[in-house]
Amino acid sequence: MKNLLIKGFATVLGVGFMPAAPGSWATALGIALAYFLAPNLAIYSLVLLVLLVLGIMTSGIVEKQLNQRDPGIVVIDEVVGVMIALWGLPMIWSIMISGFFLFRAFDMFKIYPINKLEALNGGYGIMLDDCMAGVYTNIILRIALRCAGLF
Repeated sequence: MKNLLIKGFATVLGVGFMPAAPGSWATALGIALAYFLAPNLAIYSLVLLVLLVLGIMTSGIVEKQLNQRDPGIVVIDEVVGVMIALWGLPMIWSIMISGFFLFRAFDMFKIYPINKLEALNGGYGIMLDDCMAGVYTNIILRIALRCAGLF
């Protein structure tokens, strides 16, 4: 039962097993979660922190169980990363869609220091590179909103 809970959490209730683009589906779920939590930034932040800590723990366990570095079925990192990307921003369609694509691009291309974080061992490497992709996305979205006079 414990193993099922761990794998269920790390794969975001099985989203990681989807045959096509599980990371993108998990990112979309992360955006939906961010949307519903956004009205209360304190609760949003608490949920984000809990997901991050549990994500580090469970993704590291699944990695060891499968004896595979950063297994593709682990997608909790996408949920946490995109929640960081949207943290404290207005939840309007243009921002959520831009956040989706920017986050996925940073997650795929792994520019410095994302590439260095990915090299960390275990759950830290799985989770922290997506956290940094989320930070980059959040910064770019804030700059764009500031330049447009919207934030």
